[in-house]
Amino acid sequence: MNFSPTYAAILLLVAGNLLASLSDVAVKLVGGEIATFQYVFIRQLLSTLVIFPLWWFQPSSLRPLEKVALNTFRAHLIIIGSGCMVVAISHLTLATANAVFYAAPLLMLPLSVLLLGEMPHIKTILATGFGFIGVLVVLRPDEFHWAAFFALGTSITLALFNLTARRLPKRQTTISTLFWTSVLSLPVSAILAFLSWQEITWYQVALILISAGLILMYNGLAVIAYRKAPANQIALAENSGLVFVVILGISLFSEIPSVLTLIGILMIVAPLLPWRAIIKRSNFYGLLRPKPPLDKRKNITD
Repeated sequence: MNFSPTYAAILLLVAGNLLASLSDVAVKLVGGEIATFQYVFIRQLLSTLVIFPLWWFQPSSLRPLEKVALNTFRAHLIIIGSGCMVVAISHLTLATANAVFYAAPLLMLPLSVLLLGEMPHIKTILATGFGFIGVLVVLRPDEFHWAAFFALGTSITLALFNLTARRLPKRQTTISTLFWTSVLSLPVSAILAFLSWQEITWYQVALILISAGLILMYNGLAVIAYRKAPANQIALAENSGLVFVVILGISLFSEIPSVLTLIGILMIVAPLLPWRAIIKRSNFYGLLRPKPPLDKRKNITD
């Protein structure tokens, strides 16, 4: 069966988001039974070992580390964000935690103003504000859990991680970027892990390895997908991740989201959708356009 590049890219992103959702399940199964930074260090170490062969078999000209300070900063964002992610997923439902994680693109707006001096359009500001209200609906003050702060921490670090990617040198490949951020995260994460180290089972190591492998596969599928088709045509498929975590949360952990949580999720996702392209493809304007009288339509067809 032959698929168009766009359709194939959408399928790759959907598959990738399923893998990322399963990674969250692996973190949930660990259940906070090991120290947070112990988890982060082991995951980063395993990620480094997995990426190393891909990095090594690149041409030698593509392997060097560029912009050491920037890559080091991004590596430590991974430490903070991953640590916050573990705490959030361990104490919140998968749907609630991931809904807040999806606020990262919304947080990129104020951060881009502060850090890059980019002035957004008024429509973008309004859409972002609507999305932030959705986050408040999900986190409802009357049911607020302290772990939500860690979910917000993941969102902030993810937004910064994405924004700083614009400053990376173009000659630094994706593989080299993944490899060096993993390597540079090891010293600090190792020290933090040593300070809180506790006994760990091979079952827990296996779960961490599964989580790391699934995330790496998601990153690989995302790179392939965005090279196959323009981002504005396929980015909608990224939202499938929220659908997957809701289904997995219900089926595996009996986490039934409330109606308000689902409404909040929709409010968060709505500003991220390419509404202009959706309306254009659905021929919405054609439906609104007045139809010609019957006699004129007859003359057109004659």
